Amino acid sequence: MSTTIKPKHIGRNISRMRELRGMKQEALAQAIGTNQQAISGIESSENVDPAKLKEIAKALGVTVEAIENFSEESVFNFFNSFYDNSTAGNGIFNHPNHCTFNPLDKVVELYERLVLAEREKVEYLEKLLGGK
Repeated sequence: MSTTIKPKHIGRNISRMRELRGMKQEALAQAIGTNQQAISGIESSENVDPAKLKEIAKALGVTVEAIENFSEESVFNFFNSFYDNSTAGNGIFNHPNHCTFNPLDKVVELYERLVLAEREKVEYLEKLLGGK
């Protein structure tokens, strides 16, 4: 079994990051001022010119280091680390931001305040009309 470390393929990393961003080669080419064929060539290259890599990183909204150190495993680990409420029990009751009050009680409270405000308006208008 070989223990040699496989060199990083920068072009492949650019391709995967571009795809994960939902960007086509044409869009990336336009963003850095080149054509689609040049992007295709860059993505098939194991090494990329540092200046060009910097432009590509900026267009993708990432750092040069992110492209150089990109791995599929890290992407999956990132997304798998999120807590998925849809698979745990009732979902809403396991959410850390669940209500600590009964929403229906709040609706009734609001309704009672609105009724009281309307009664006060009616009393005020009756007083104004009664004075004439």
